[in-house]
Amino acid sequence: MNMLLELVVLLAACGVALCFKPWAALRATELRNPWLAALVLLPFVWSLQGVLPGGPPLQLSCAALLVLMVGWPLAVLTCVPVAICTAFIDASGIESALHQAVWNGVLPATLALGIGLLTRRWMPHHLMVYILARGFGATLLAMALVGGLWLLRHPLPPGSDVAAVLTGRWLIAWSDAVLSGMLCAIFVAWRPQWLLTYSDRRYLPVAPR
Repeated sequence: MNMLLELVVLLAACGVALCFKPWAALRATELRNPWLAALVLLPFVWSLQGVLPGGPPLQLSCAALLVLMVGWPLAVLTCVPVAICTAFIDASGIESALHQAVWNGVLPATLALGIGLLTRRWMPHHLMVYILARGFGATLLAMALVGGLWLLRHPLPPGSDVAAVLTGRWLIAWSDAVLSGMLCAIFVAWRPQWLLTYSDRRYLPVAPR
């Protein structure tokens, strides 16, 4: 049942993403190399797992950062080949690839987008708000929420307890958020063209004369 639900979620997300013409993001030539780099590197990031004693695997996602870089539609579609390549790297099979695409890709990306849109709507348009709220905060909340959802949808492995699993998920959420916020700050400073969701016009308004 879980696998069927994951397949429905993935197909629905990909269907919605295709409606927004995700390939349009790559018309900006500056985004092509960063997107290709993410396509190559993310399978190795996703295949690096730490496992709680008697518990589930914990791993970085970077899906929220991918949303900031190339937008939600392309980020969601990118998660599919990344998950397939990850399954080849760790020889985990198609069911694991589906699980990865949904829980490490689609769900974090979608939640990060939603939280990010709320920050853009209700918070000041300022450079540090973009870095701290969208780059760090949205990633942290999205990963934490995904961890909670995972716990609701999956039985606890034998020998583990809720507190240990939640603590592990919280720590991995912080790790993902720190990485996303740090790279977001670096890109804003040195390669703002690598962030589709950032613009100087929005986040660095000209002071009135």
